[in-house]
Amino acid sequence: MTTTPDLISRLTDRATPVRRLRSPAVRAVSWTLLALAIVLLLSILHGLRPDLEVRLHEARFLISMAAALLTAFLATVATFKVSLPDASRRWQWLPLPALILWLSTISYGCLTDWVVTTTDGVRMGEAVECFATVLMTSIPLSVAMLVMVRYAAFVHPTSVSLCAGLAVGAVTSFALALLHPLDATVMILLWQVGSAALIVTLATAFGEAALKWAAARPAFLPPDSVSTP
Repeated sequence: MTTTPDLISRLTDRATPVRRLRSPAVRAVSWTLLALAIVLLLSILHGLRPDLEVRLHEARFLISMAAALLTAFLATVATFKVSLPDASRRWQWLPLPALILWLSTISYGCLTDWVVTTTDGVRMGEAVECFATVLMTSIPLSVAMLVMVRYAAFVHPTSVSLCAGLAVGAVTSFALALLHPLDATVMILLWQVGSAALIVTLATAFGEAALKWAAARPAFLPPDSVSTP
């Protein structure tokens, strides 16, 4: 019969060393830098919107862009904080003030700029390019976030997914506003707000399943990158 000390000794002998997770702030900065790198790459490949220099002189546009980035960063911090077993779920409300500011600037534009960009409405080519931007921004960022919080499969998965989706959605909206001249009300609602809302909805609906799928596959990453909270 195996005694308790013997069992503890066997478990200790078989235990493998793990690397402690970096702080939520450090990981949030890392993910945000990755997001900015992707946006920069898309800017080089696609080119910036033709009227960007003019828009940068508009206070509302600058506030909207800054608020979107701040929402993304705070949502990222909230994601990594809520994913920890000993953290309060109140962290999920961290990006709320920035989110309200961001949405208020978009709403203001919708009320004051009820115009169309061209007499033909939304061109198919522009719509396809917008959709491509959404995919090229959201997919790699979602995969990166999934890898970084995969251990949270059984730790507040809904809150983690909601915050992560908000972070990805805010960055995607920022990229759309930077690359495409989306000034008409319908286009703003469809691409910026609509894409962000869709990403948040998908992350909330399928985030738990995705986290469990990733957590069940340690081979998903190299052996030296597997960590515990």
